[in-house]
Amino acid sequence: MRQTRWVTALLALAVVGLGGCAHEWDSVAIPHPATVADMKAVMRDHWSGHIFWVRNVVLDNATNDRRARDFAEKAVIVNSRHLAGTFAPFYGDAAAETLSTLLSRHYAAVKAYSEATVAGNKRKQDQALDDYAAITDKIAAFFNGVNPHLSKDTVQGLIAVHGNHHIAQITQFQARDYAGEEETWQMMQHHV
Repeated sequence: MRQTRWVTALLALAVVGLGGCAHEWDSVAIPHPATVADMKAVMRDHWSGHIFWVRNVVLDNATNDRRARDFAEKAVIVNSRHLAGTFAPFYGDAAAETLSTLLSRHYAAVKAYSEATVAGNKRKQDQALDDYAAITDKIAAFFNGVNPHLSKDTVQGLIAVHGNHHIAQITQFQARDYAGEEETWQMMQHHV
């Protein structure tokens, strides 16, 4: 009799445990608000890190501080990998790797524009802007491809505004217009 009670208790715990598992699976299928909020916070932190480190590269480039620029550039690259990595659980490792490559090309266009501005080379500035427009289109197509709920035009507009902020910031640092850059910086933070 004693063994029967023990088995009954174990069965009851197993049933309750299975019910708990079913509940857990339901919560995975429907995103939990705290999880969504956490994801938004992580994305905001990564994008904030992106604009922070790119800003440092641009400033260090304008002031010809190569050591600081090299350090900031490494941080931009690490940040891009982390940013892309947040997409892996949702869209897979291949999509995260593609995004990492796209973000690297995004940064390369911004960096090229910064270097061309410092050198006073209008032709290279124009080429960097053309490269930026092309990568903006690819980033928008990527996001629309992995999630059709993200309109390509909307994403393209958001990335274009983001790029315009980078360009304004580069121009302002080169002109030593720190008051103007402060306004641009606030817009960049808000946009993120």
